[in-house]
Order: sequence, then structure tokens, then C-alpha cells
Amino acid sequence: MTDTLITVGDCLDTLRAMPDASVDAVVTDPPYGLGREPDPREVLAAWLDGAEYQPGGRGFMGKAWDAFVPSPVVWSECLRVLKPGGHLLAFAGSRTYDWIVMGVRLAGFEVRDQLLWLYGSGFPKSLNVSKAIDRAAGAEREVVGKAQSWNRPESTDGHTARMNTSPGIYDITAPATEAARQWNGWGTALKPAHEPIVLARKPLSGTVAHNVTTHGTGAINVDGCRVGSEGGVGHVVAQGDPQAEGWGTRKPVFDNTVRGRFPANVLHDGSPEVLAGFPVTSSGVFASRKTRGIWSSEAAEQSVRVTGDTGSAARFFYHAKASRAERERGLTHREPETVGDGRAVAADNAYQRGKTERRNVHPTVKPVAVMRWLVRLVTPPGGVVLDPFTGSGTTGIAATLEGFRFIGCELSHEYADLARGRIAHAVAHPHEWDPEIDPPAADEPDAVPGQTSLLDLV
Repeated sequence: MTDTLITVGDCLDTLRAMPDASVDAVVTDPPYGLGREPDPREVLAAWLDGAEYQPGGRGFMGKAWDAFVPSPVVWSECLRVLKPGGHLLAFAGSRTYDWIVMGVRLAGFEVRDQLLWLYGSGFPKSLNVSKAIDRAAGAEREVVGKAQSWNRPESTDGHTARMNTSPGIYDITAPATEAARQWNGWGTALKPAHEPIVLARKPLSGTVAHNVTTHGTGAINVDGCRVGSEGGVGHVVAQGDPQAEGWGTRKPVFDNTVRGRFPANVLHDGSPEVLAGFPVTSSGVFASRKTRGIWSSEAAEQSVRVTGDTGSAARFFYHAKASRAERERGLTHREPETVGDGRAVAADNAYQRGKTERRNVHPTVKPVAVMRWLVRLVTPPGGVVLDPFTGSGTTGIAATLEGFRFIGCELSHEYADLARGRIAHAVAHPHEWDPEIDPPAADEPDAVPGQTSLLDLV
């Protein structure tokens, strides 16, 4: 028996079978609902009537399960099984975040914050308006040159191509019609560079202090999620009375490189594109603050200045997107499948996959280090983490490595098999999931973990 359970089927079936107040945290990467834009009045009418809204169609990469976001019915069940004060962390798409948050609010959660996951590897999928106008007019554009780029700006269908991992040669064409010349350089979308995460909490039972001591939930793990910084030792400079002992001296009061920075609501992938957006700053300077008896006598009153560290303002939690080795670790028992996401370039890494052979065929895999940071932020020691949209199991891996019990729900048998294999590898080989290393997948097959019962976990 393990401390992990993954059920297959509609997550509502699993949630409704769970006892009240049996889970410490919900951490999940649900469908973003990137299908056709729904009529908001129809959505709200269904949601306010306590029903699920089923728009039909398909969403991201043609997946039917991504047609729309989870309804408040799902979030209401998550609320019920959470202990008082338990936290929910749910990723969302940048253009459908409002729907995720609305569902969470209607379920009864208190929205506490919005976290941002920044990355530099997003690809723009923007229609070249000038080319589209010429194509609609049946006008042939003149090729006026060729260019080579690591980030090819145009594909043959008039859409901006996604990031390539090798130089691409493309034609430079001139607008053929007057309308195309007028709208040359116009498109329809920006380069995506972030995914929001809603941080919400089930209402407390009494005060925070009472809730934490009674249920173990209601607070976030600040010290356990501090982020190391590159600046060095912080100091207090004593000023004020020149006759006082210790006047004008610098005394260390904290070491940012050891204790780390207070966790922020921004995470990023450490890419040059993200880092370039933040200036180099100094932090932690507080001048002319009055205090008593820091190093001299208790009666002395001094003015102090606390100085901090220096470095890029991007000193938040960061980790690169999941590599192929991380995505496939624990899946050597599976035969690779040839899959594609519409891109012609056959390169398989965190940024560009194209049509390749993969063991982990799930299209959206979060980095394990990011999910470890998130589950550690909101889960008390020994707690139970629930993910109603498990996918290929990254949240379960994170919970396992952090010492938490895990309950996952997954609609697809294939994805559930991926999750079980990856989690089993994390149980058997936890050192291989160290964020500082990224070894290739082992040659020997990994055992798929056995299942335990729901009541054993909660």
C-alpha cells in the first residue's frame, strides 16, 4: 500500500465519495477552457442554477476535455472535502482566468491572491493580417528575400510560427494589394508569457490561530518557501547617539543567502526573456527607524538603517519548464507513441516538440520543482493533497517528494497510467527528482504503484 491514490473517471464521483473536511490542500492544473468563447450569460445562468455548463467542441490542441473550465459544482465539492481554512491553488489560462476565479468564488472560497508563473518560452500564434488579406483577394505575394532565425516569425499558413530549436529559413514577402500594404505588420495575438494561479481559502473556523491549532490549516508556509537570494548578508547600521556603545557599526541581523527572501506571488522559469524584464535593484533598506537597545543599553534609543541585498528584481522562485527527461522519468515500461501538436519541426524539449515519439503524451506538463514549491506552500506536515485534474501526475510527484499523502482524479486511463508510473519512480528514486540534476530516464522498467483505499488516505 502507498500513500497515493489515483482514481479514473469523472472527478465528481471521487469527490462525492470523500468525507467532509478530509483534505488539507487542493493543488491542481485544471483544463483552461481554450475552446470557442461561450456566451457569458448562458454560462452564468447554468452556474447560478447549480448546473455544469457543457459547451461541446474542443480546446487546447483539439482536446475535448479542454473545451471549458471546471464548473462551480466541482469547486464546491473541493470546498466540502477541504478542512476549514484549507487552501486551493489552481492554474488558469490568461484569457480564461476570470472563469476559473468566478467558479471558485461561486463555490464559496475566499480568493486570497493571484500568483503569476512567468516564462520566456511561449510562442505567439498570431494571424498575419496582411497575408490573410492578400490570400482572401487571391493575390500572390512577391518573394523579396530570405531570412534565417531561431524564432521564425511566419509560417506558410500566415500564422506566426512557434519557437524553433534550430534555425529556420523563411521567405520575406511583400504585400501584393493596397489593403495588405495598409495592414502590413498587424496581427491578432500577443506572445504568451504567463499563467495565473488563483490562491483561495475555505472560510476559517474562528480565528486564524484557532483554525491552525485545531485543524492544521488556514496559514501558508512562509519560511518553508523562502527563496534564496544572491545578495549576501543584511545589516543594521546603528545611528543616533554618538556616545552609545556600538554607534555607527554594522551588525548582521539576517543572512538572505541562508534564510532566503519572503516568498512573492511571482514565479518564473529563469529564461533570459523574463530576467531581462526586471531591473537590478537593492532591497531591504529602511532608514530612520527608531528602536531600543539593539546592541547597547536597554535604555538607549537609536535610529537604525537595515540594508539588504543587490541583484535582479526577478529574485522570485524560479525553475525551467519540464524537460523531456523529467516528463518521461518513470515511464520506461511504456512504448513511445508518435504524437504531434501541429508543429512541423521534430524536436522534443520543453519549448518545441513538433511531431515526435514520446512516452509522456500529455500536452501540458508542469515542472516538478514548481509544483513542489506550491504544495509545500499550502500543505501542513503530513497532510493530504488533492488534485482533481491529475493529468500525468506532476502534483502527485511533488506531494510524494514533500512527504504528503496524495489523492488524484483523472478522466483518462492513459494519463492515469502515466501518473502512476511517474509517481512510482518518485517513490523509488526520490534523489533523481532533485531540481539541481536532470539525469536521463533509467533503462530498467519502473513498477506501476499499487493502490490504496480512499479512507486509508483521509
